[in-house]
Amino acid sequence: MKLLIADSLSERGLSILEKESSLEIDQKIGLSAADLKKIIENYDIIAVRSSTRLTQDVLEHAHCLKLIVRAGIGVDNIDLKAATQKGIIVENTPGGNVVTTAEHALALLFAVARHIPQSYHTLLQGQWKRSYFLGTEISGKTLGIIGLGNIGRIVADRAQGLKMNIIGYDPYISSQKAAELEIKLVSLDELLSESDFVTIHVPLLEGTKNLITLNELRKMKKGSFLINCARGGIVKESDLLIALNEGIISGAALDVFEQEPPISNPLVSHPRVVSTPHLGASTEDAQVNVAIEAARQIVEFATNNAIINAVNVPSVKKELLEILQPYINLVEKLGKLVQQLEATFTKIHVEYAGDIVKYDLRPLSSSLLMGFFSQVLGKTVNFVNSPQIAEERGLQLIETKTRTSPDFSSLITVTAHGEKKSHIVSGTIFGKTEPRIVSLDGFHIEAIPSGHILIITNEDQPNVIGSIGNTLGRQNINISRMHLGLDRNHKKAISLINIDTQATDSILKSLEKLPHILNVKQVFL
Repeated sequence: MKLLIADSLSERGLSILEKESSLEIDQKIGLSAADLKKIIENYDIIAVRSSTRLTQDVLEHAHCLKLIVRAGIGVDNIDLKAATQKGIIVENTPGGNVVTTAEHALALLFAVARHIPQSYHTLLQGQWKRSYFLGTEISGKTLGIIGLGNIGRIVADRAQGLKMNIIGYDPYISSQKAAELEIKLVSLDELLSESDFVTIHVPLLEGTKNLITLNELRKMKKGSFLINCARGGIVKESDLLIALNEGIISGAALDVFEQEPPISNPLVSHPRVVSTPHLGASTEDAQVNVAIEAARQIVEFATNNAIINAVNVPSVKKELLEILQPYINLVEKLGKLVQQLEATFTKIHVEYAGDIVKYDLRPLSSSLLMGFFSQVLGKTVNFVNSPQIAEERGLQLIETKTRTSPDFSSLITVTAHGEKKSHIVSGTIFGKTEPRIVSLDGFHIEAIPSGHILIITNEDQPNVIGSIGNTLGRQNINISRMHLGLDRNHKKAISLINIDTQATDSILKSLEKLPHILNVKQVFL
């Protein structure tokens, strides 16, 4: 196979690749998009880091490309949808830099607490300002961690060694698991008001964009500090500037920005801010680790046709993947659906019934968990690590198999058990590739799981559907599909309504106020 290395890799990673006789390697670093388009059709595999952008425009020319390996965790520079449509596998290396990023967050914590960059700068100017730079001790202080994934947990572990009190906010981790980690789970408001230092470790998703605005900053303890080594855009920078200028918080440490590089960003030069140029993963150790991991994945693919750490397909042989792919897509949708119906679950039971049970179903269970956690962790979760993430977060997965399925050739039923409420959803494949939801919380339906969907339950009374349609129409929301289910015994009905654009909170509240409406929920699949 022909391999193009488009970004620099460490020598240890290169040496692994060079020893593999089945690979013909070209190393061309710093290619422009135009140059990349001219040559990418010649390669079966491409290895990149963050510099090379594999956009839809570039991938349209990748006629032979089978595998993209990103040496690092983030795949923001790769158009996953375009790659998937062309049947190109995309892999990342998620384990290589979590320790490095956690350590950088703690380094920034120390730096902002003791004014290290600012005081160093005055020394360079020949000044001696000991009394001016009065710092804050770390020991005995409360550290609030937003997001208790791999990096957040490492930060907690290291901070416990510094004798800090650890509290955490993560609505998708069980209280039992948090207790095992010796982390007190609190709400976001409690974390902000009780913490001396707040550090962020969540991905940038629709639900985490502008997670910290002026409203949240005003809830922080007087004299506290904010640290962000996660992603730019989680903290609203214009609001952070106001909070710093008004003394709402004492300082901030930032490794990431809404726009990178942060040209003319007033936060970079602010006297209460410690800033670094996205160095979270930038250690020699981490770069070696991700290069070795990437090289081994490339060799496994070239020699054994093995798929490892894929973010858009499960790690299985291609022959089985072709058979299971429609069901993999289906269960991912089912996982996304149940997660959006309820915030916290402790157990998920998936029942496979019918013809599907004769295959190895591990890829389907992994896909179910990936769909579930993708709503929380974004692109950091994949087919490989989703079972481990479930275990780490105290989510129990139970699988059962039944050879018969009375109504469908194959049926997959997911029951998600929450601490207060449970949900059950069933799905199947129509024809060869078309996924359908055929049951939701006891209602029999036939719904296409795609795009923005309103799930509305109501009393079985006349004119309810008309009122819903009129309300959406007045807000210029177009209904593309509507699927109805009825429970005559309890005189209730359900509607799954596909809409072309996302409904705002005000529209959802308008629907909730309509006569006979019991519940309104919006999901995105």
